[in-house]
Amino acid sequence: MTTTSRRAPSGERAARKRAAIVRAAQQQFLERGFGAGMDHIATEAGVSKVTVYNHFASKEELFTEVVSDALEQALGQTVYALHERLRTGDDLRDILTATAREWVEGIAQPEVLALRALITSEARRFPELGRAWRKQGPDRFAEPLAAALSARDDLDIPHMELAIIQFYALVLYPHIVHSAYGDRLDPQFTDDLITTGVDMFLRYYQRHRA
Repeated sequence: MTTTSRRAPSGERAARKRAAIVRAAQQQFLERGFGAGMDHIATEAGVSKVTVYNHFASKEELFTEVVSDALEQALGQTVYALHERLRTGDDLRDILTATAREWVEGIAQPEVLALRALITSEARRFPELGRAWRKQGPDRFAEPLAAALSARDDLDIPHMELAIIQFYALVLYPHIVHSAYGDRLDPQFTDDLITTGVDMFLRYYQRHRA
């Protein structure tokens, strides 16, 4: 059987419609969960259901785009800022602290946390949703962080992947865990978590010279 790849509409008008569909889908998913109908999404976006399917072959594909778009809005500037800090700065503690503060600010947005909760509830049926979250979220930072940490002769990190996850656990994951229970950490406690977490991380991996 011959298969043909679907080509999404292109051009400025198509781009506007696609953006409207993604915005409408985010609203519908947050209001109705993953059970939101494509017809409701089309109505909210002001397009036909056929137009929605011209851009997105399935609800899973559309939800993946919603997640990617939300994380780009929340973290895209932080990724750029991290690269710039690594290019122009040399104080690793300051770089990690500033980046962690921006992570938390982006991830702690209510709509981003709500999307993550929805992904968690659907991850067993649609594991690609979880992969989309990781790819557009934490994984975007892993490579530049690993390169920066590896270049330091004052650090000794034998297992880089483990170290990156530990860093996330110290400065970012507490906010995600608390949000799952409807809690939000206050700003001072948040900053204390970040600053002490960065210190703990750097101290633990500090190279001890003979």
